[in-house]
Amino acid sequence: MVPARGALFHFLDVFQRKRPQPERQFTLGGMLVRMEMIAMDTGYPRLPTDTDNGLLLILSGPSGVGKTTITRGVERAIGDSVFSVSYTTRAKTEADTEGVDYHFITDERFSELLAEGAFLESADVFGKKYGTRKRWVDEQLARGRLVILEIDVLGAQQVKDKMPDAFGVFILPPSEEELLNRLRNRKRESEEQIQKRFAEAKREIAFAKESDVYDTFVVNEDVETAIAEAMEKVAAARLNRA
Repeated sequence: MVPARGALFHFLDVFQRKRPQPERQFTLGGMLVRMEMIAMDTGYPRLPTDTDNGLLLILSGPSGVGKTTITRGVERAIGDSVFSVSYTTRAKTEADTEGVDYHFITDERFSELLAEGAFLESADVFGKKYGTRKRWVDEQLARGRLVILEIDVLGAQQVKDKMPDAFGVFILPPSEEELLNRLRNRKRESEEQIQKRFAEAKREIAFAKESDVYDTFVVNEDVETAIAEAMEKVAAARLNRA
């Protein structure tokens, strides 16, 4: 059985570090693999699908704006995109899938990684920690992928500080009234909790507009139109930076 892509990348990385020849070939799971080093000094083996058009995409927006739907739409539509799965210390639920929803780790392991500088961004949300692993992002960018981070405004600020070439897109609602309606229509929380989320959403929108974190804004009045607009802006950003 051929291993998953992530496991293959890890195996190739370990193999190369042990045997640093410029080009090798070997058999893995019945599949002949040829590899050569990526031209830039990354330490990652070059794969046939690699390009030199990597871009780090930050997607943010307030609760209820539809950013997850837009993020997944962009990911599905752009063939070389990869979605960054965050690390978290929160408990895994029955609905969660390891490596798909989150990478679940202990508080002790999270603290170790944080001390090592392993996270591109991290946050403590109601006592639960979340972080984006920098090494994985660097590897995917070196391979020419569109790396998608769906993170909040504070995480986006951390990423931009460390990687100013990242392309930031903030999703806006058509109006504050429409955003409040969407929060209510989810029927997940009490009116008091909805009002707290709404107040936080207004603060996030104000921050996004006043900061230099985001390169562009997309209004989600119609989700398919918003996905198409986000894709056009991402394509233009990649073309301009090629």
